Amino acid sequence: MSLSNSLTRVIVAVLSIPLILAVCYFGKYYFLLFALGIALLSYYEFSLMAKSKGMKLNLWLGILGIIFIVFNQYFHFPLDNYNFLILFAVILCLIELFRNNGSSIYNLSGTLFGVIYMGLFSASLIGIREFYSSVLDHYNNGGFLIISVFASIWICDSAAYYGGTALGKHRLFPRVSPKKSWEGAVFGFVFALLTMIAAKYLILDFLDWNTIISFGFIIGIIGQLGDLVESLLKRDSQVKDSSHILPGHGGIFDRFDSLLLTAPVIFLYLIYVK
Repeated sequence: MSLSNSLTRVIVAVLSIPLILAVCYFGKYYFLLFALGIALLSYYEFSLMAKSKGMKLNLWLGILGIIFIVFNQYFHFPLDNYNFLILFAVILCLIELFRNNGSSIYNLSGTLFGVIYMGLFSASLIGIREFYSSVLDHYNNGGFLIISVFASIWICDSAAYYGGTALGKHRLFPRVSPKKSWEGAVFGFVFALLTMIAAKYLILDFLDWNTIISFGFIIGIIGQLGDLVESLLKRDSQVKDSSHILPGHGGIFDRFDSLLLTAPVIFLYLIYVK
């Protein structure tokens, strides 16, 4: 990475991180629009990657589906997301009958996958942020939790990169990401866990230790797998970055790949385990 590119990355991070943390803290419509932005921009970037493989995603229907899913997580419409996805799949199949645009199998599977991955997974962010909204005077707990998740993912990513650069000798997954190492992955996992432990003392005192350790494990493992999943998609579509919307960082999908796979796991933990 060149010096100018590193400087650009730092400048973009310095400008964006405080804004992201503020949006996480205040929640409400601010966070709703933030999550929706992640979903829609990631979906658009994915559609460009899919296009290089000959897929012609139903872009506008996918966008409408993602908007419904993300908004539904916040407003709780009478039609829940599970039943909506059934209806969406039926409509998608019927429309594909009249598109006559490349491989129908590719088009259908790519569109549905994108809506689930970017839409439903981004909606999980809303679920985490709003998890404590029904508890009187505890709304900010959701903000503290989502801030901690972001911090843990960022620190995990940085630790994996610098630890792997300094000590990496054993390739983690050469077929997908030749530069990633087991040493870097261990560094990332340890620092993700340490970040959640630190957050317990700083802002997550309302969570028990079992939950804190579980979240550290989820972020340290699933977060890094999320990065590998996106690397797999990029390698298949033969692109280095999902887009160039963020100078020095690539695309929105590049920046939030770990979060997108981690969020639904944490949300399900909150619902069924905690």
